[in-house]
Amino acid sequence: MASLSLPRVLQQRKTMLEVERENFEKFQGISISKAINQVENPVKEKHVRSAIIGTFQEKGGNTFWSCVLRLPLEDNRIIAWKFCHVLHKVLREGHPQVIPHSQRYKRKIEDIGKLWGHLKEGYGKLIYHYCRLLKMKLDFHSKNPRFPGNLQVTKEELESIGENDINNYFQMSVEMFDYMDEILALQAAIFGSLDMSRANSMTCSGQCRLAPLIPCIQDSSQLYDYCVKFLFKLHASLPSDTLKGHRERFLKQFRDLRQFYISASNLQYFKNLIHIPFLPESPPNFLVQSDLGTYVTPVVILPRQPPESSMSTDVMDSGGGAEALVNLDATSDSSSTTGELVDLGGARNGSISPDIIAQRDSLIEQLQAEIARLRVENQMIIAEYKRKVEELKLRIVQLEDAISAKDNELLQERQVKEDLLLQTEAVEKFQETEKKAKGLEEKFQKLKDVYTKLREEHIQLLRQKAEVDKQLTVTKASCEEAERLRISADAKLKEIENDRLNIQQSLQQSASQADDLKELVAAKESVEKEKEAISNKLDWVLEEKATVEGELVDLLAQKEALDVRLEQEQKELKRMQELSENEMITRIREFIESCITEAESILRRALHEMDNPAFSAVTCTPDYFGRLESPVTRSLECTTDSYSACYKDKSTPSSKSVREFLRCTTQFSNLMADFIIRGQATSNSSANIEQGERVAGASKTAANQCLTLLETMKEGCRNSSRNEDVDMDAIEKEAEAVRLRIKEAVELAHLIGANNSVEIHEDQVEKELADIDRAIDEAAARIEEMLRKSREADSGIKLEVNGKILDSCTALMKAIHVLVQKSRLLQTEIVAQGKGTASAKEFYKRNHQWTEGLISAAKAVAIGAKFFVNAADKAVQGEGKFEQVVVASQEIAASTAQLVIASKVKASRDSANLHALSDASKAVARATGAVVATAKDCSQLVAEQEDFDVSRLSLHQAKTLAMESQVRVLELESLLQKEREKVSTLRRHHYQLGGELEGWDEKLLNFLMDEPSELLEADIHNV
Repeated sequence: MASLSLPRVLQQRKTMLEVERENFEKFQGISISKAINQVENPVKEKHVRSAIIGTFQEKGGNTFWSCVLRLPLEDNRIIAWKFCHVLHKVLREGHPQVIPHSQRYKRKIEDIGKLWGHLKEGYGKLIYHYCRLLKMKLDFHSKNPRFPGNLQVTKEELESIGENDINNYFQMSVEMFDYMDEILALQAAIFGSLDMSRANSMTCSGQCRLAPLIPCIQDSSQLYDYCVKFLFKLHASLPSDTLKGHRERFLKQFRDLRQFYISASNLQYFKNLIHIPFLPESPPNFLVQSDLGTYVTPVVILPRQPPESSMSTDVMDSGGGAEALVNLDATSDSSSTTGELVDLGGARNGSISPDIIAQRDSLIEQLQAEIARLRVENQMIIAEYKRKVEELKLRIVQLEDAISAKDNELLQERQVKEDLLLQTEAVEKFQETEKKAKGLEEKFQKLKDVYTKLREEHIQLLRQKAEVDKQLTVTKASCEEAERLRISADAKLKEIENDRLNIQQSLQQSASQADDLKELVAAKESVEKEKEAISNKLDWVLEEKATVEGELVDLLAQKEALDVRLEQEQKELKRMQELSENEMITRIREFIESCITEAESILRRALHEMDNPAFSAVTCTPDYFGRLESPVTRSLECTTDSYSACYKDKSTPSSKSVREFLRCTTQFSNLMADFIIRGQATSNSSANIEQGERVAGASKTAANQCLTLLETMKEGCRNSSRNEDVDMDAIEKEAEAVRLRIKEAVELAHLIGANNSVEIHEDQVEKELADIDRAIDEAAARIEEMLRKSREADSGIKLEVNGKILDSCTALMKAIHVLVQKSRLLQTEIVAQGKGTASAKEFYKRNHQWTEGLISAAKAVAIGAKFFVNAADKAVQGEGKFEQVVVASQEIAASTAQLVIASKVKASRDSANLHALSDASKAVARATGAVVATAKDCSQLVAEQEDFDVSRLSLHQAKTLAMESQVRVLELESLLQKEREKVSTLRRHHYQLGGELEGWDEKLLNFLMDEPSELLEADIHNV
């Protein structure tokens, strides 16, 4: 010890559990990293089996996910693709808790699919579809937790899941259709990514893409089978028209699934990996229920896989110098899969290497996986065996029915034969006949004695049965069967007596017919056969007697068990009766009062939560809040009715009525607490603050009324303890008040609708105004740039024209810029005056129509500025017309007019900002008029430069050109009128589509649609 350092001595040693846990996590990490690697080849089954076995060892999937999330799933497409494949197999074959543990990672799976989905081809598209399939699988198991990961359930389990409810079958069929759609989409993407002209199924890259189709085939076969069975059940209960959509969807999936199975079966890669079922050429006819009898369930079989190349490969893959720990004898039998472990590292010092332990555990896990696979195969064989047994049982029943029919026919034939024998029989000599009669008499006497003994035993059994029937009625069927046997035996005895009498009569009549010896011998043989039949019948009666005795023993044992149970119940009842009546009444009253007190506490906590400032962020839709009314009112009625049942008279409340009151009160308090909290959340979602406060106030009133009702109930409980009457009328009155308050809150919540659809933010208004400034600044900069280029490149009339046009455009842009600034100041003043104590956002919500008009006007100004600059640019470059500049200027003037009017709607008449905005609007109108006048002057200058020379025209040419010009004038006037109508129609349609002028004045609407150019003519004329 002296040679060891102090830190090493004091180092805390790990426990065996911690060491085993670390080894387990290490081995799982190695197996998962080997299964999910970046090499483009199919996932190795042995590594996946190790991951699956790990889930059973851990009883969950937390370690699996902790290892997977450390992989670069977002960086390498091959790793992401193999991750999807491994996760699919783990969900199918892993521990049942893997699916619940994986639910929290659905968002992660969806994000991976969206990330790789940006790659529209190759693995990106495949990963996107696979992630959608995995998310759908998790959603399906979340909604249907009774389905295991591999979807394999028995017929009884499937009926138990459906609960024999047609609504459940309808919903589950829709969910299975959605599941099947994702599988078919994935397989279509995989086959679409392969080049079928090449042998891709036998290459590593092709097999890497095709390998995930194996679990897809397993899932799809189960889903197809369940969909067929569900649809037959639905068609047996619902009209065919109701299920038309289901049938169409199933038929489409049937065709795609059949083609999928055919395509997969033709690939060499799947020949030895999976046995793919073939679907019939035509789908089942759900309109004919008899088709269900001919339906064959598709069965997917996974053949036994050949042993892995060698266990040494696994050990070498696990690293850590495993080459020195494993020695495989090359001459050993090929059936050996483990090899020989040679202890080279630890044999000298007597210890075992941890790597050998890890290898041993790996071998055990592989053997466990093989056992699990064999169990699955065994279950499949057992299921097939059960199905065949059921078919054989059905066949046996049919054959038994046929045998019974044949027995009836044989009995009839025997009766006919006996009748004929009685008619044709002859007797032998009198002495022999008398001897035979004596023998028959002796046999009959023996049978009679046996029957008498049986009857006495039967009577004794009936007496015992009568004693048992006093306690048990279930033996009725056995007694009836015994009675039937007695009646049958009596009937048989009577038949034998009749036969004896007939024989005696025949003997008396046969004195004269002693000559027919042969016929008498035949009669003797017949009697011997009858004797044998009677003997067989006697044996059968004895067997039935033994059966009845066995049943009687069982009944006596059941009687003794019931006697013991009855004695225990009597003891318990006696113990309960020993409690004094006063103590019982006191306990009942305390139970009821404590229940009411707890209900009051629940409601007060809910009221406290409504006043919590942190709860203001929680919202609820009015529709969901309205659906809470019905369960709350039903629970209220249940509470009042059970309370009335407890105190309907002065007697002690029964335990049943008290239990019902406790249940109803607890349910009502919780439902009412949820109702008032949802009322506050609904008020938070209201765009109208006042309306939302009314809903919250109504919810609080309903809660306070409930507290009053509970206090009244508590006071009635105290009165009952003092032998005073309980005022049920007051309780009913309080309950009716609660109902009215609940209904009032729901009606107020339903009014919250239109305002919630409008969500306008202050930032949006500021953004649009900032866009106007930016658009105007850009327009002014472009005009200055155009003017500079024109001065550098042009001269003469063209320079003069361009200069005038661009100067007038610059003046118009400056006027619009001033107008926008004035409009912003006025808009700020309007918000400050109108919002009061509320915020600007709440002001915009309350006045959403005005705000939308303001935003629309701002957008129109920005768009008009861009159009105006483009028109000026084309006119300066000679590519456009001056009329385009005129139209653009008028359009932007109309847009600014809309902005001005939108600002005037909410402004005060005495506002200085409003007067400044009006002056800026007039300046814009004057600038627009200047642009129009300048455009006309420039057009005249260009026209004067290009005067039409008529000196060389003859009389005929001049007349012809004049007529053509006149026609052109008429055409242009007609075209002008049509274009004006078109512009008016377009403007009306624009404002109607936008819905931005709802509630505005009709005169204002006409101004915005038709009048801007006419209103500007006066200013243009003045200029």
